[in-house]
Amino acid sequence: MREIVHRHLGKVVAGAAIAVAGTAVMVGITLPGTAGAGEQAGDTAGQTAARQQGAAGQGAGAVAPGVVEEAPEEGDKGVGDDPLTDDETERAAGLAASGQLRTAGENVAGDRGAQRLGVELAEPDGDGTDRADGPRRAEVTLYDYKTDTLVTRTVDLDTGKVERTVTEHGVQPPLSRAEYAEAAKLLIAHPLGAGMKADYKDATGKALTSPDQLLLNGAVYRATPGGQPAALGECGEHRCVRLFPKVRNGPWIDARSFVIDLSARQIARLDPR
Repeated sequence: MREIVHRHLGKVVAGAAIAVAGTAVMVGITLPGTAGAGEQAGDTAGQTAARQQGAAGQGAGAVAPGVVEEAPEEGDKGVGDDPLTDDETERAAGLAASGQLRTAGENVAGDRGAQRLGVELAEPDGDGTDRADGPRRAEVTLYDYKTDTLVTRTVDLDTGKVERTVTEHGVQPPLSRAEYAEAAKLLIAHPLGAGMKADYKDATGKALTSPDQLLLNGAVYRATPGGQPAALGECGEHRCVRLFPKVRNGPWIDARSFVIDLSARQIARLDPR
């Protein structure tokens, strides 16, 4: 657990530097500070001629420098295949999380309301309708931690109606940022997180007290027969994660041997192999 992964990254950086230098030699580019005295003299003559040609060109009407225009302001609604706007995303998520999911569902932190996972532009119906002229629909995925249920709802953004609801058990899509943060919070507070906190202290000289101090990634963990402690036997039906934490502007911390069961809010160590 106390192993910080950084040696390999050093090798990758060194290899990239060698590749850049080699490419520069092949195409005849002189890297700063590497030219000989004779090369510098030749470059000076060439640069003088280039400046003279440039001055002549400006007299004949030089092309004005390009101007970078700001992106247009995003409207409340998109058109056709446009990605969902921020307003459409928030409206779709609110409509999808209504009813029983809002009153009886539970999110990753144990609060009321199902956990939002994602909001995407829905595929058009298979009736040949041209999306440019058809209704704008959003597909919203939520996870109800109270029942360990994945809920996918299709919302018509024009009418505000939930057109379709699909519920599934044992289906585990990629985790959201909120779920990564909650997994890290649980690990930091758990005795098994002592090694991760010590690694962070070694790298920064500071105490690790919050998920906000880390860059977090990870993967859904599914139980395999005989492949993990009994405490993790329901992973797959439960929402479980293996974390890959990284110190901000620093090294990775190896936490792969731990699995956080977000549904049961417990942590176990995988057997070494």
